[in-house]
Amino acid sequence: MSNKSTKELDLVTVNELFKNRQKAVPNVKSFASGDSHGPAKTIAVVNQKGGVGKTTTTISLGASLAEMGRRVLLVDFDPQGSLSIGLGVITDELESSIYNLLMDRNASVDEVLLKTTVPGMDLIPSDIMLSGAEIGLVNEVAREQSLKRILAPLALEYDVILIDCQPSLGLLTVNALTAADLILVPLQCEYFALRGFKLLKEITSKIQERLNPDLAIIGIVATMFEKTAHSKEVLARIYEAFPSLLFDTVISKTVRFNETTAAGEPITSYASSSPGATAYRRLAREVIARGGSR
Repeated sequence: MSNKSTKELDLVTVNELFKNRQKAVPNVKSFASGDSHGPAKTIAVVNQKGGVGKTTTTISLGASLAEMGRRVLLVDFDPQGSLSIGLGVITDELESSIYNLLMDRNASVDEVLLKTTVPGMDLIPSDIMLSGAEIGLVNEVAREQSLKRILAPLALEYDVILIDCQPSLGLLTVNALTAADLILVPLQCEYFALRGFKLLKEITSKIQERLNPDLAIIGIVATMFEKTAHSKEVLARIYEAFPSLLFDTVISKTVRFNETTAAGEPITSYASSSPGATAYRRLAREVIARGGSR
C-alpha cells in the first residue's frame, strides 16, 4: 500500500457541479458473511474507445461491491489482458484463460478461475490468445452466445458479474452484450465521447432486436474528469443529452489509478482513503440502487 502524497481532486459529483440536478445517492444494504448470494446481474463495461478508464472502472467497481459483501466475478474479455494485469496476474504464465473456455466446450471454469487479493472477488483471466477467438468462432453455431454459455452456470454463485470488454465493437463485444443484463459505459470527459456513445447505442439496439431483448444500459459514468472549463463543458453536454443515464458520481483523473496497475491491486486497497476510492465506493452504491445487484 502506498503512502505517497499526490495532489488529487476531492470527490466530484454531477449534483455538486450543476446545482442539484440529480438526487443524492441512496443508502444500500451491505451483505453479511452468512447472507445467500445470486442470481447474478451481468454487467458489460463497454466503450469502443480505448483509454477511457474502462478497466480501472471494472476493477475498482468490482472491489467496491465486494467490500459491501457482494460476491463478484470479473471477466477479462480483452486480448490485451489489462484487467488481469491490473490484478497482479502475469498473463504470459497462464496455463488457461477465457480463450480455452470459448474454444473448448470440455474446458472447466474451475481450471481457469482465479482468486484475487480482494475477498469475495474472483477473476476469469485473459491473454493474447483471445485475439484469435473471433476467427476461431466464425464457424461455431450460435457463436454470439459463446460467452453466455460459459457464464450462465455461474450466475447462482455470484451477485454481480462484470465483463471488461475490448475497445471495439467486434464479435467479442457482441458476445459480451449477448451475455449481459446491463451495460455500463465509462465516458471520458472529452469532446468525441458523445459521438462514440451514440454509435454504441445503435449497436445496443441491434443486439436487443436480434440477440438479447432484455439488454439495457444501466448508466454512464464520467471518467478522467479535470476541473477545467473543457471537462465541465463536456460533462454538461453528456448530462443534457442523457440526463437519466448519467451517474451522479464522477471519476476524476489521478495518478493513483496508474499506480494501482503497477501495484496489481484495486485503488480501494492501494489507496483506501483516496478520493478515487471514495468515488468508486459511491458509484457502487448507485449501481446497486439502479438494479445492478440485489
